[in-house]
Amino acid sequence: MRRRHHLPALLLAAALVLAGCGGAADGGALDGPATPSGPPQSGGELTVLEDGAFAGGWPTGLDPATNTTGGANVTQMSAIYGGLFRLEADDDGANAAVVPHQAESTEIADEGRTVRITLREGLTFSDGTPFDAEAVAFNFRRAVDAPCTCSPNWPLAQDGIATDGPRTVVLRFERPYAAVINAMPVTNVNWIASPTALQEKGEDAFAIEPVGAGPFTVVSNQLSSELVLERNPDYFKEGRPYLDRLTFQSIGGDQPAYQALLAGQAQAYEGLTTTPLLDQARSQGRLSVAVQPATSPYVVQLNTKAAPFDDPRAREAIYAATDFDAIAQGLFGGEFPVSQSFTGPGGLFHSDAVPGYTGHDPERARALVGELGGLEVELGTLGSYVAQQVMTALQTQWQEAGITVRTETYELSTLVQEFNSGNWQSMLQTAGSWDPASGVGVNFRFNADSPFSGVADPELDALFDQAAASVDPAERQELYDAAGARIAEQHYAPFGLAFAPANLAAPGVYGPGLTTLIPPIVVNSGVHWDEVWREPQQ
Repeated sequence: MRRRHHLPALLLAAALVLAGCGGAADGGALDGPATPSGPPQSGGELTVLEDGAFAGGWPTGLDPATNTTGGANVTQMSAIYGGLFRLEADDDGANAAVVPHQAESTEIADEGRTVRITLREGLTFSDGTPFDAEAVAFNFRRAVDAPCTCSPNWPLAQDGIATDGPRTVVLRFERPYAAVINAMPVTNVNWIASPTALQEKGEDAFAIEPVGAGPFTVVSNQLSSELVLERNPDYFKEGRPYLDRLTFQSIGGDQPAYQALLAGQAQAYEGLTTTPLLDQARSQGRLSVAVQPATSPYVVQLNTKAAPFDDPRAREAIYAATDFDAIAQGLFGGEFPVSQSFTGPGGLFHSDAVPGYTGHDPERARALVGELGGLEVELGTLGSYVAQQVMTALQTQWQEAGITVRTETYELSTLVQEFNSGNWQSMLQTAGSWDPASGVGVNFRFNADSPFSGVADPELDALFDQAAASVDPAERQELYDAAGARIAEQHYAPFGLAFAPANLAAPGVYGPGLTTLIPPIVVNSGVHWDEVWREPQQ
């Protein structure tokens, strides 16, 4: 089996300790009519809108091993497969922790080199076949080498995935690896597919009609358009899910999604970032508005492996030409906090400032551009409102410093291709997650082995590995602080707004992560669809 060495995650024992470090959620807010008149009720249907530029695109289907945009499709995957683990929090986002879901417990041994995951007893897939240790091990082996951007990169030992009886899966690593569970809710190893259904259907058909053990089963699946699900009567939680039917529908951005909600054509929308619409939704009070705690700062990734950013002077010029404080105030009224590192205030191990971080200095930027004999830069990003607004502002700031800038907006699948080609120069992306070691966190953007990184720095990689190996929160904080300082010292990538999406819901719709706060484990928050419910319609 090919060994992979980046994108670490955190063991459950460490997560339970670290949950106390976060305290109350920072930066989240709840507005609008989200107070139910009574306890949850069963029945009803729900249509959820997803932005076609991100979560609303699943062009390769919903097989955990072949869905190349799986990191954006956490919400659909969780509804179909459930998940071995998931991130839970108080209604205000406080006390967040990754907890067992289809898993029952975990055990750490051999100083973190061995992890045992024990499953709940009696689990079955929706096709009636057993959800046992052999099925999970089969999925693990298939997922770790998959093309999905959300595949884990475990430092597995030889034959490092095994079983011990019908309910326990054993992972063995080459080195202590205290970061294996916190990333589960956003990696494809968390979503366990029925091996029997996969074999009977074949990969192509399974990607369209996947079979899992989650709260819902697939009725129909039009790729990147509409996914219709119905209640799984064999779901392991008695009385759940509450909804009879759940539909995910792709839509062309925040504005049409907002209008569709007001017109009653849908009942929820995940990931609103257009601040004028956010202000409007709050002021009108017709919808529930849950602005999630910020965990994912924007970052201007610089490809240091190629010109012009293989020259440290070019990287420093970008730092000196960039004024994210002005962008935050001028464009967004201070709605999003500014970070100097790869964490946001709603996640773990956040520090407000990084010693030695190069701030806005246009004179220094112009001097560096002069030394270089000019600087021409290509800057790309995804097509969300915030990203495009920030990219335009950066283009203006950089041009004022004498930098020639060409911009490009990508769909997610095209963006993945650009990164894989290695021919990019700079990208405005998000670089954070609830735990820095999980999802599209620091390793995803800065580890030498990651195809989505523009940096190859052994010293930085060593800091990431040490942080991933430690179960001591104080030690992890020191290591991540040192990594942030290293990034700033080398001018690898200036950080900016800590991203905080909002979820909108119609009156009478309630559920964790939808009308309550859960820190986004990646960009969008993880809604617990088995607990979402609607008041009966009059």
